[in-house]
Amino acid sequence: MQCNYTMLTSRRAAGGSTTRSEPAMKVILFGASGMVGQGVLRECLLDDGVESVLAVGRSAGAGASGKLQELVIPDLAHIGDHGAALQGYDACFFCLGVSSAGMSEARYTELTYDLTLAIAKTLAARNPGMTLTYVSGAGTDSSEHGSSMWARVKGRTENALLRLPIKAAFMFRPGVIQPLHGVRSKTRSYQLFYTLAAPLLPLARRLFPKHITTTEQMGRAMIKLARQGGPKQVLEAADINAM
Repeated sequence: MQCNYTMLTSRRAAGGSTTRSEPAMKVILFGASGMVGQGVLRECLLDDGVESVLAVGRSAGAGASGKLQELVIPDLAHIGDHGAALQGYDACFFCLGVSSAGMSEARYTELTYDLTLAIAKTLAARNPGMTLTYVSGAGTDSSEHGSSMWARVKGRTENALLRLPIKAAFMFRPGVIQPLHGVRSKTRSYQLFYTLAAPLLPLARRLFPKHITTTEQMGRAMIKLARQGGPKQVLEAADINAM
């Protein structure tokens, strides 16, 4: 995790508009060290309506502090061995993912579909009242039969998650994501792009609001959907921004 989360204060303390009119949520977050996950974690820690966050990953990150806790599982395929630590949660924000570049379809399926469903089914069995939000991508193929390998696998994953016996599931399909508040990508080529494009992205967001979102908007939209629900299960960038 790149950001210094121990320095964050709540939106209420900072003069924000978050209220506690509804019960506080307990959140499980996967992928907290990635660019989207960093942004989502930041928003969770700032939101007074989020009681606690359990960041689950293969290695330790920023460390437990305040309402942030960590659960290190070197092999996430064995997440079922940690059932006692995964109960009693209201929301799961799944920001874990890998690039399909250079991968066979079988390997990409293993890391994207198989692993995601193993985690999601484990959580669903212990938290049937949970809302799950999965970060997919623009161009995902819901038919599962298109020509793009990654889009087919992502579509298959989305479809399976939407069938889970839980309170609600939402699929996020962002296009370009602008990192804010010190959030950085772990992928060197992506971070180079964001560094070079940083002066232009604010203008691009105004010109193309249907195609560009931010890490802040992603996090706040996830929290709002978990708290209040929404009219659509599959959200493109424009829908995420509207939340």
